[in-house]
Amino acid sequence: MDDVRNVIVIGGGPAGYTAALYAARANLEPLVIEGVNWGGQLMITSDVENYPGYADGVLGPAMMQDFRRQAERFGTTFLTDDVTRVDFSERPFRVWVGDDEYRAETVIVATGATARQLGLESERALQGRGVSYCATCDAAFFRDKTVVVVGGGDSAMEEASFISRFASKVILVHRRDEFRASPIMVDRARANEKIEFLLNKVVLEVLGEGSVTGVRLHDSVTGEESVVETDGLFVAIGHDPNTALFLDQLDHEPDTGYLVTQGQSTATNIPGVFAAGDVQDHVYRQAVTAAGSGCAAALDAERWLSEQRHASLSAGVAVS
Repeated sequence: MDDVRNVIVIGGGPAGYTAALYAARANLEPLVIEGVNWGGQLMITSDVENYPGYADGVLGPAMMQDFRRQAERFGTTFLTDDVTRVDFSERPFRVWVGDDEYRAETVIVATGATARQLGLESERALQGRGVSYCATCDAAFFRDKTVVVVGGGDSAMEEASFISRFASKVILVHRRDEFRASPIMVDRARANEKIEFLLNKVVLEVLGEGSVTGVRLHDSVTGEESVVETDGLFVAIGHDPNTALFLDQLDHEPDTGYLVTQGQSTATNIPGVFAAGDVQDHVYRQAVTAAGSGCAAALDAERWLSEQRHASLSAGVAVS
């Protein structure tokens, strides 16, 4: 059928754009429904210094524009809108954007994950200017500086420990006096002489104009407010995969919602549907690993399509 595409990629970030690049160069003419907020978490990231090939670093939005432009060069079609519904119950698969329906033989889900935020206007205003959600990405920018980490889980302890390799002081702020983190992670953080703890504290405001200079805290026990001077704020309260559209059709981790892929592939439980990037990766969550995963998904999709066509030809069924 002429209106059935080979590949639809859902999501516009490192995974989605890399999948599109590989699919386009394989002459699969992919459609990328990239979302209104295309580019993913890198759109709120300033300097990126750990992506190979950018020796002098690059701004996150500029890097995503490079990814997008490269995929477009080889024939990728983009739709800058949000998918509202999918039906993977039969092939061709059906994907809707509002009332508009798109169909494809394969689908690559690359909708990413979203870092949980504190929900403060001042936090949003200083994103990429001292407010970060990824220690691996940004800790090196805070060498010999004071940094605040917010959170009480394993991620917060791990982020604080990692940042302490660079910062002169790390202040871990948690809203309660008990941690969700495992005891071994808490013990490891407490044993680190660079890490201090401020418990029963809630961040009311991120201070600074142009860059972070401090945080205003509320003590949930005494009701007092205080200001802590800091050069950076790392919010480490978890991530949520953008999987709501797929939970009733694709296998996922019951507690977290991350999509589950099979073995070392990007295949989901539905043949012909693949998942790439942070939507199925809650361990690494890096642009480079997402891009690699997008490459794998495109290769998996290409091979799967070839196998289906070969099987059809062997059975004497005509294929378009």
